[in-house]
Parts: sequence; structure tokens; C-alpha cells
Amino acid sequence: MSNSSAPAPSSRAASAGELKIRLRDVHKSFSGKVVLDGIDLDVAEGESLVVIGGSGSGKSVLIKSILGLVVPERGSIKVDGEEITHISRADRREVMKKFGMLFQGGALFDSLNVWENIAFSLIRNHRMPRKQAREVAVEKLHAVGLSADVAALYPAELSGGMQKRVALARAIAHNPAIIFFDEPTTGLDPIMADVINDLIVECTRTLGATAISITHDMASARKIATRVTMLYQGKLIWDGPAADIDHSGNPYMDQFVHGRAEGPITRELQLKAA
Repeated sequence: MSNSSAPAPSSRAASAGELKIRLRDVHKSFSGKVVLDGIDLDVAEGESLVVIGGSGSGKSVLIKSILGLVVPERGSIKVDGEEITHISRADRREVMKKFGMLFQGGALFDSLNVWENIAFSLIRNHRMPRKQAREVAVEKLHAVGLSADVAALYPAELSGGMQKRVALARAIAHNPAIIFFDEPTTGLDPIMADVINDLIVECTRTLGATAISITHDMASARKIATRVTMLYQGKLIWDGPAADIDHSGNPYMDQFVHGRAEGPITRELQLKAA
């Protein structure tokens, strides 16, 4: 193994009460449409939280608010106890170094080869020399089950599953304390989706990272989550251990988790359309 290294991995939580992320009374709307309606959310260090909900329920806006890409009209968002809703650009850049992101579809740069994609943040944000960054990239390729031979290839030369693995390697390249996963299994066949789920679990555990994922894939949610919360009409309507999602006692949660055509979500959509 190379002697090169990215920033040191985060340590696991000393206790379940040690918070990594805290949201209080977070509100966000667009053109009068309420998307986040008084969100309160705690995420403990080392936890893997999966946010579920239908299309347009606000999952992506929630993630973007924590990332600082969207500024809420009201409320507090803290990362490691630091308020991040109205901080300077310089402070924002420092906070962003704590984050890793696996984008939906991978979002690799077509004009960069695999190792340059993985090392992009290391070179640009962490000022790591290219030679060292390439060594780190190869280490991360091994971490996601790919060989060093892949490093010189371009995204167009990779299968969908390989692209997703490279995107995961990029997300963990700088050993982030917090990793966001946006629909990590979208577009993959069931077998490759399960491979990616296993890699997510393994990589986050190895890093001791806190993970927040959004997904429609309940098989993925069951595999990667320690905790699940459901967002519906701008509010978190259920929150609990992943083991409890099949007997939540919440009819909205029950309909979504089991993919039923009949239920309160469908009825409310029909009433709106009438």
C-alpha cells in the first residue's frame, strides 16, 4: 500500500448523544410553495440516516440546505455545533471539507480520467500534489473493489456499475466526516445495486463517517440505514430505527415502504387533482 494519505478519517462517536448535525425549525419555500416546513432533525456521529419520501417531497432541498447550497428563510442548521446558515464564504469552504457527496447518476467529469475525477477535490480544495493525489485515488479504487488499471480510463469507457464505484471513491477520497448519498442505486440492476449498498456500508464504517442518504429504493434503505425518517409535504412525519419500518404504525409510511397503490398519499393526491 502507498504511504500517501488523505486527511485523517473521522473517529466514531463516543456516545449516541454526540451530535454531528442539528436542524431546528428549518423553513424553505420556492415561489410560495412550502418545501420544508419547520424541520427538526438530529443526526448523531457515526449514524447512517436514510431520508425517504415521494418525488418533490423536499428530500433534495433538505440535503442542499445542510450542504449550504440552499439557504433557509428561517431556522438553524449546525454542523459539529457550528451554525452554518449565514457564514462567510471562507468559513463555508472549511465546512465543505467535512463533506463527501455521491451524486445521483455519479456525475463524473467526462473530460477527466478516473483518477483525476477521484482526486479532483484533493487537488483543488486540499492543494495536494498531483502525484500524491493519484496514489490516494488508486487506494480509493481498491477500497471500492476496482483495480489500478481503471485509473487511466475515462467515464465513457466504464459500465454504469463501475461509474458508480468511481463516484463512491471520489466521495470518500478525502476521508470526509459526513457523506451524503443521493439516490445511490438509481439506474443499477438489483445485483449491482446490492454491491453498491454493501460498499456504502463498508466505506462509511471504515471511515467512521456519518451518512445521510436519500432514496426511493427500499431495499437500499434497509441495507444501509441505521435510522429512517420520512419527509411528506414539508414535514418529517416518521422517524425511527431501520428495523421498525415495516411496523411503523404510520399509514403514510406504511404505504410508501410497501409501495401500495392505495393509501392516504394516493387519496390526498387525488383530492388535489380534483
